[in-house]
Formats: sequence, structure tokens, C-alpha cells
Amino acid sequence: MFKFVEIHSLPRNCRLHKAAEFSAVITLRYQVTGDLIQVYAKPNGLDCARIGLIVPKKIERRAVKRNWIKRILRETFRKSQHRKSGNDHHMDWVIRLKRTINKHESIRLIHEVQSLMIELQQCHDY
Repeated sequence: MFKFVEIHSLPRNCRLHKAAEFSAVITLRYQVTGDLIQVYAKPNGLDCARIGLIVPKKIERRAVKRNWIKRILRETFRKSQHRKSGNDHHMDWVIRLKRTINKHESIRLIHEVQSLMIELQQCHDY
């Protein structure tokens, strides 16, 4: 028998793709900084929130680890958007890694992303 696995992915329209989209969010200077990451936000006026990830090669040399960090960040974003489905303020988010992390810090990374995004969202709501 076939076993069906539910695939959770982030739709293409929920991602920032172009350099102009990234720079528009970053130049707004609506940001908050944590120990591991820096989060930028900008209201987008669309029907969904979008995310852009910056994991520099200068900070994390190995592509496998960069991709692992991006998967963690995308999944955290996807789950946080699922919880806030009734939210009227859709935003563009850019998350930039500040320093390298190890496997033991992945939970800390998730909590930091969630708390910083909530902090920026609350500042925008006021």
C-alpha cells in the first residue's frame, strides 16, 4: 500500500525573489535585531505575507548548512503565518543570519525568529 505523506511547503507567491523586493524591505529600516538574526519588515498590501532569507556564504561556508538554516526559517515562517490566518496586516519579511549556528542552537533560532517577528508585528499594529 502507498503511504501518503502530507507535504508542507511555502507557495512561490509567499517568497521574495527579486533584489528590488529585498532592498525595498531593508531600506525601510523597520527592523529588530537579536543575537542570531536580524529581521526586517514592510507592509506589502497583498493578500499574503512574503519572506526573503539571507544566509551569507561569508558567515556559513557550507551549502548544506545554509540550506538547513533556510529550511528552519521557512518552516518557522510558514507555521507562524498559519497561526495568524485572520491577520489583516500582511507584510514582507527579510530575515538575515548574523552569525553561524550549530545543531544545538536550532531551537534557539526558532524561538528568536518567532519572538522578533511578533515584536515587529506588534509595533506595526500600533
